[in-house]
Amino acid sequence: MTSPYILLKNSKVYPKKQLGQNFLADPSTAATIISRSNISSDDVVLEIGAGLGALTIPSAGISKKVYAIEKDRHIIPLLEKELALNGIENVIIIKDNILNIDINALAEKEGVKMTVIGNLPYNISSQILIRLIAARNNINSAVLMFQKELGQRIAAGPGGKQYGRVSVMLQYCADIKPLYRIKARMFYPMPKVDSEVLEICFHDTPRYPAKDEALFFKVVKSAFGKRRKTLRNSLAGSELDMDTEKVIHVLKKAEINPVRRAETLSVEEFVRLSNCIKSETIQGIHVTGKQVN
Repeated sequence: MTSPYILLKNSKVYPKKQLGQNFLADPSTAATIISRSNISSDDVVLEIGAGLGALTIPSAGISKKVYAIEKDRHIIPLLEKELALNGIENVIIIKDNILNIDINALAEKEGVKMTVIGNLPYNISSQILIRLIAARNNINSAVLMFQKELGQRIAAGPGGKQYGRVSVMLQYCADIKPLYRIKARMFYPMPKVDSEVLEICFHDTPRYPAKDEALFFKVVKSAFGKRRKTLRNSLAGSELDMDTEKVIHVLKKAEINPVRRAETLSVEEFVRLSNCIKSETIQGIHVTGKQVN
């Protein structure tokens, strides 16, 4: 693995702050991440933000194939050069934003569930996770790097400020396990904070299944939309189109105190609330489509 500093300097390519580019510069750290990903020779890997190949090269060495997603057209020639120098031939580079990629179509083309890896840019990490949730039936697991603060929020339990919409959505359908803490000095350019590597293993079936997942995700989104307010106030007038009286009715039916706040509810309680709303078939609530927004 060529030093990112040397590779970029010699090519007169500069890291782009707007893309959140902080390249992993320590080969041993990259090797540790891949070894903990449990990738096998039968696996097809989807890498989000391949960059200069720090994770691409070791994952390609042990997997059947790697789809390397990279948005920056200036970086791709450097990535191709690194792959050639290491004799890597089982990597397909896709020049695009991961948010434009149809993960389901890739998995169905390969006929297998994919393993996802990547160092996620902070500004679109939540959007990427929501895409992965939507495609989870075609994903075995994901091993992803986040800025430490976001990683802690994703894994947080109810009762604190770190617990939020993405925490609930992921914990509804996956087990989340912290794998590795990476010091900021292991990246070039060096970010201001350390990074956290998380393993996300999706369930075949949620422990507490929602009767209507689209409605469940809407309830969670609405509840955290005004997280400082009580559930009675945050849900009333939200996209759920319920007035205060209806909100209080379904909260009481779900055995949830209307003066509680979203951050205090467990995943099971959110499911129970969603299921109560569904069973009530309250006039004026319209749930369309199955895509997670």
